[in-house]
Amino acid sequence: MRKNRKQSIVKDGYEPSADEDEDSYEKSDTERAVPVEIFRRRNRGKRRLKKNGCNSQDPLVVCGGDIMLTILSFLDAHSVASSLVVSRRWRRVASSDTIWSEKIKELWADKAHLPRFALVEGLSKLSAYTLSIHDGKRSRIVKEDLWDHAWEFHFKEAHLLINGAPEYWRDLDPHWRGTGQPMHRYFHEDGSQTADVDDQVWGGHECCYSIVTSFLADGRIREHYVRINSWAQLSISRRHDWGWEMSNRFCFYSSVPDAYKPGGTGPYLPVH
Repeated sequence: MRKNRKQSIVKDGYEPSADEDEDSYEKSDTERAVPVEIFRRRNRGKRRLKKNGCNSQDPLVVCGGDIMLTILSFLDAHSVASSLVVSRRWRRVASSDTIWSEKIKELWADKAHLPRFALVEGLSKLSAYTLSIHDGKRSRIVKEDLWDHAWEFHFKEAHLLINGAPEYWRDLDPHWRGTGQPMHRYFHEDGSQTADVDDQVWGGHECCYSIVTSFLADGRIREHYVRINSWAQLSISRRHDWGWEMSNRFCFYSSVPDAYKPGGTGPYLPVH
């Protein structure tokens, strides 16, 4: 058996030196410990590569889909996404829900809001992850964003040359008093805005809001803000946790985290 193996090695272009022992061709302890199925997959991959005249070895061909799926699950999302473009075979493995279901859990773990359209039943986990990333970068607020969230509200203090809210209003604000729960504001589908019943600042007056958006010829946003009644417009910004903030020189709004809501929040379709 050893003689035949040695002859085969010589035939393939390698002949052991004089100081090598023929027993060195016996399997090592490590090789014995590896499951036989892995060696079968490796050998099949090597034969396939040799048949196709390939000098390099594709890890997916050598290891097989199951092993590569396990390996990819330990990589970060960016690395897994990079492997999607290697080949069709790699894409089938790298786009598996087995991998992306865990990645999307990590992505959503510390977020204030989860996009509604990313939670649609039947959507692949890779698509849900991609849509979530794009929506998290969205800076254009829409009416569903206003409706779906409660908003913390407080007045702003004057800073340098920027006028703030009068001291009278700040004295009524729990944010500045340091006692009690923060004030809240609520936007409704009929275009109105309300507050909590025990709000000392809210005087029962009617409030109407509107979202103003204008575009340049190339499709970029030129101007985008929210206006309540005829008061100063509210500029819009996005937090790292996908929450929203709106402010002017007098007051500040911050969306209350509500990732626990079933079905998600926000628009029903992606917004660019």
